Amino acid sequence: MLSDNLTKALSDQVNAEYYSAYLYLSMSAAAGRLGLKGTANWLFIQSQEEIAHGTHMYEYVLERGATPSFAAIEQPPALFAGLNEIFEMVLAHEQKVTQRINAIATLAMQEFDHACYQFMMWYVDEQVEEEAGVNDILDKLRLIGDNKGLLLALDNELAARVFVHPFPAKAN
Repeated sequence: MLSDNLTKALSDQVNAEYYSAYLYLSMSAAAGRLGLKGTANWLFIQSQEEIAHGTHMYEYVLERGATPSFAAIEQPPALFAGLNEIFEMVLAHEQKVTQRINAIATLAMQEFDHACYQFMMWYVDEQVEEEAGVNDILDKLRLIGDNKGLLLALDNELAARVFVHPFPAKAN
């Protein structure tokens, strides 16, 4: 059975994952309004991943015999100054998520819950990838500067992203 502390921490993280999904949907809409359909796609796919993460954590809580709790999901911002601000906010948000994930992994270690710790290690690794990917986009945006042709090339690159469900379906 999952402890009350870990149940609360994971339930709070489910909420945070769904907030992340809302945030990235809002950013996707903003990118679409800028005419950057590829960037809108990248952010939409990011939103889908966050929903998958939240659902995965929810299912884990249930699998461990605990009952998740649910809180209201905060409303994300709707207006952004531009693409650089969007991706700077994505990076800052992912860094915050990394801190949250690390705190849950630490709590699992402190409670000697090896199964939960192992479960969280997937997310620890995922956050390394998330931050590196966003840093890569920010590096490209810095190099692009005001060059609209290069911006469209980056937008086309981001359009190629497709959603690949990170967790295999469980057999019943």
